[in-house]
Amino acid sequence: MRILERLDQLAALGDRIGYSPEEDAAHELAASWFRETGLEVEVDAAGNLIGRIPGGVRQVWTGSHLDTVPGAGRFDGTLGVVAGLEAVEALGLPGLAVVVFRDEERGCAGSRGCTGRPDAYVELHIEQGPTLLGADAPLGVVTGIVGYVRGRRTFAGTAGHAGTTPMEGRQDALVAAAEFVLQAREIARGIEGAVATVGQLSVEPGGTNVIPGRVVLSVDARAPDAERLDRLAAALELEEPIRTEPSPMAEEIRAALRAELERLGVPVLELPSGAGHDAGILATAGIPSGMLFVRSLNGGVSHNPAELSSPEDIALAVDALTAALRQLVSISH
Repeated sequence: MRILERLDQLAALGDRIGYSPEEDAAHELAASWFRETGLEVEVDAAGNLIGRIPGGVRQVWTGSHLDTVPGAGRFDGTLGVVAGLEAVEALGLPGLAVVVFRDEERGCAGSRGCTGRPDAYVELHIEQGPTLLGADAPLGVVTGIVGYVRGRRTFAGTAGHAGTTPMEGRQDALVAAAEFVLQAREIARGIEGAVATVGQLSVEPGGTNVIPGRVVLSVDARAPDAERLDRLAAALELEEPIRTEPSPMAEEIRAALRAELERLGVPVLELPSGAGHDAGILATAGIPSGMLFVRSLNGGVSHNPAELSSPEDIALAVDALTAALRQLVSISH
């Protein structure tokens, strides 16, 4: 299967951190595939690689990214690029393009700086979670990309000797922080589709024999829509919060993908994406966008060498993507 061979070639380049020599090499390899296919190849100001079929009434893009996190798997991002190329090559229709966005993993730098204005963008991606696996569904249509709020909480106590300060009357900042961590978990559990994660802790003074006098912790909280994100943020009461709004996927594209799943005779399952994607950046910029998830095996693990989708699910995904792109590029203004 050519897609799997190309995934292997990309994986052989190793970790491909954004704008690194390894990511450069991945873009050069993809550009060579584009040229072999007969696509016109260009690189925009942000370094995004675009292979297009000139002409057409509508400009419809597909693709993803080739950069990775350290110790990544083979499918995150890369599957959307190689599968998108398969679909565009099979169709050969004017107006279609495959895009490889730069540096998605560290903040979607490429899609944020993209200068192209497609009429529609469809991204195929491994799910990076266990929902499709649990539902025994090979594919899923993404309803939207969750919004998030990030910030910190600070807890003040009184530092003291760990051996001579009685337990009664202690003002241990880490105990207060630990209670908040548990509260954050329950807050998120009480809002359907929400998640909250404490990923960093700074404990002062930081001695093994000193009661913590001050703790600062980080919070990453996510929810599928603005109303639930509002409730989540209000309950967590974060300091200096940074917020990114949810990005709904375009109904036109969702409908096209649902129709193709029905045609293929597979369950039509819709779900939000808990991770950020280039499709969310383009949607926020006003470009109608959609995403098709492919079932993730091995418990849905991602950002890990164990990341896996089956050849059978990938073949179904390419079929659905190809048909949806044909439908979208054929719609007249």
